[in-house]
Amino acid sequence: MANLVVNSFFPSQVASDQEKMSYEYGLQVGKAIQQEWFSSNSGAVRYQSNQNTFHNLRLYARGEQSIQKYKDELSINGDLSYLNLDWKPVPILSKFVDIVVNGIADRAFDIKAYSQDPYGVAKRTKYMDSIIRDMQTRELNDYAAEAFGINLYENNPAELPESKEELELHMQLSYKQNIEIAEEVAINTLLDGNKYDLTKKRVYYDITTLGIGAVKNTFNTSEGVKVEYVDPANLVYSYTESPYFEDIYYVGEAKWVPINELKKQFPGLTNDDLEKIQSQSARKYPSSFNQHLDNYNDRDSNTVQVLYFNYKTYMNEVYKTKKTASGAEKAIERDDQYNPPTDSEEFGKLSRSLEVLYEGALVLGTDMLLKWEIAKNMLRPKSDYTKVKMNYSIVAPRMYKGRIESIVSRCTGFADMIQLTHLKLQQVLSKMMPDGVYLDADGLAEIDLGNGTNYNPQEALNMFFQTGSVIGRSFTQEGDMNPGKVPIQPLQTGAGGQKLQTLITTYNYYLQMIRDVTGLNEARDGSMPDSRALVGVQKLAAANSNTATRHILDAGLFLTAETAECLSLRISDILEYSDSSEAFIQKIGGFNVATLEELNELHLYDFGIFIELAPDDEEKQLLENNIQTALSAGLIDLDDAIDIREVRNIKLANQLLKLRRKKKLERDQMMQQQNIQAQAQANAQAQQVAAQAEVQKDQALFQTKAQLEQMKGDIELQKLQQEVAAKKELMALEFQYNMQLKGVEVDGQKQKEQEKEDRKDERTKMQATQQSELIEQRKNNTPPKNFESAGNDIVGGGFGLGTFEPK
Repeated sequence: MANLVVNSFFPSQVASDQEKMSYEYGLQVGKAIQQEWFSSNSGAVRYQSNQNTFHNLRLYARGEQSIQKYKDELSINGDLSYLNLDWKPVPILSKFVDIVVNGIADRAFDIKAYSQDPYGVAKRTKYMDSIIRDMQTRELNDYAAEAFGINLYENNPAELPESKEELELHMQLSYKQNIEIAEEVAINTLLDGNKYDLTKKRVYYDITTLGIGAVKNTFNTSEGVKVEYVDPANLVYSYTESPYFEDIYYVGEAKWVPINELKKQFPGLTNDDLEKIQSQSARKYPSSFNQHLDNYNDRDSNTVQVLYFNYKTYMNEVYKTKKTASGAEKAIERDDQYNPPTDSEEFGKLSRSLEVLYEGALVLGTDMLLKWEIAKNMLRPKSDYTKVKMNYSIVAPRMYKGRIESIVSRCTGFADMIQLTHLKLQQVLSKMMPDGVYLDADGLAEIDLGNGTNYNPQEALNMFFQTGSVIGRSFTQEGDMNPGKVPIQPLQTGAGGQKLQTLITTYNYYLQMIRDVTGLNEARDGSMPDSRALVGVQKLAAANSNTATRHILDAGLFLTAETAECLSLRISDILEYSDSSEAFIQKIGGFNVATLEELNELHLYDFGIFIELAPDDEEKQLLENNIQTALSAGLIDLDDAIDIREVRNIKLANQLLKLRRKKKLERDQMMQQQNIQAQAQANAQAQQVAAQAEVQKDQALFQTKAQLEQMKGDIELQKLQQEVAAKKELMALEFQYNMQLKGVEVDGQKQKEQEKEDRKDERTKMQATQQSELIEQRKNNTPPKNFESAGNDIVGGGFGLGTFEPK
């Protein structure tokens, strides 16, 4: 038998593994829990106290709290015979609870899976390194593609980041391993199959109303993974000061179970066992276990209260080591009591301590332990197999020293004062009287209507109520002053008006106190906002109100993240051990066929689970304001704005906005530089064109002048040619003439010579003749003869060739 720890009802944690698995050890654990939560030895039953407290808080949240306290407050010695009031409570807290629960439950979120095992990390690092290599060798790769037509990029060059900041955003926004997508789809499929959206709303309602919420996840081979709502009023757990209950070593819940259902859960129970359970449960500890619940529900005799609990302890995993002949060591599993022989070096011992979870079921009020065994499907984080997680996920965001606080618990006192004020208002209203009139009968008797009749009270009242006019006389018939000259005078009965105003002010004061202590101001609770308040002030008030209830949202997200992490571990159990693994894979593949291949190896990975909360309206508006400001200033393009709006994470969206703004500035600067260069090139081209035009103009002028000069030259040449031709002709003519003249001259010379010769011959002949004649004359002695011509052989002057000389 296990020894008890001092000052504790629980058995010792240092007992052997064999003893911990025994029925007696489990019964001691169950009885210890029963003693701590269901015993009245300390003066109050802890479980009953929780039940009553949570029950009252739920009644306040529904506007159905007990009215007995209000009757006791207004009664006199218990006598209420003089009060005719509507005692129904004012459901003032219901409005605030619904505002918080509905507002938070509507917040959308995404469950993200992050592969943190060595293979997943290596795969992510490899991809990131390839991106960095492409970024660093971009110029070389572009040159290779342009010069040789070779693609050296490892990734799509159009999607490459341009800076380290853009790379970080790319890894967070765009990169997702297929196995991570498969894990997210699997988790969402399990949550949808268990209708977690409905469970989540109930949990948020519990956290708002009671200050604590709980969810349970289980796995069995027939039904697979189950996610169930847990009523905090039924919870039992070890003492903790942590609002997240991570250090508890036992947890459970007490449920009322019909006998027939108990038989289905534990088929090994005989009829005698069932009769014993039924009789002992009803007979033992009636006030502690059953009587306090009769205030809420009438239980029949066929139901028993069963405590289902998890108990965390540890077990020793021991191996006997033996050296073989080859020098290697062989490990053989042994129990925790094994110790190697001290006189032999051949044997050794290896051991480690593992956390284990025992599951138990105890019928409260009896010694019947229905179940005690090591949990078959324990949740062990793959990063540390020595740890184990409870099947229950619990959170109480405002817990201190074990005491739990909620928004409703802060407001119950003010709700009571509002109810009392409401009842007082009814009292004042019931005692208020309408305004009346004072009728002076003596004054009416002095009035003569002039037709022989007097003014009677009924006619006077009819005239007063219908017309507001009154007939009176200042003097009596004897001529004296008439003290009743105004026979009808209104009576003001406004004594209750001030009381009503005071009570309404008190009512509004306590209503404002509820707003102050909860943080749910007029901007959040739907009241009419102050017409003088600016829109920005109202939005700031709404944002502050959301901040005041942020702990409820965070608590719900914590439970969702814990549940998703447990489901991630359960998925491995489904794929490895469940008979419905094929159906589960096909069900997920129906949503995403691309994940089918990854699902077969899903259980080999270790995932980190986190919740990405969608931004609320205020955060969206702030982001939209930033986007509109950037758009109006031309700092981003419309495509950038569309991409930014699609990012659900506000922090990443703002980082993307800053990055796109920076890239837009760089693009604008580049475009400005390109424009400057283009303008400079255009100016240079214009100057070049102008210079070319000037050159062309000069060339044209030069060509024109050249052509003109050429034409002049041609004309001059033609003139010269013509002159030459003419001169040639003249020279030819002159030459001809000269030749002719020369010929003439030669002929003349020849003729002259001829003539000379002829003359000479003639002279010779004449001489001869004359000689002959002289001889003859001498002979004959004749007279002298005259030998000269008569002048016909002489050419006249005035003819010359001077006009034929070259000019």
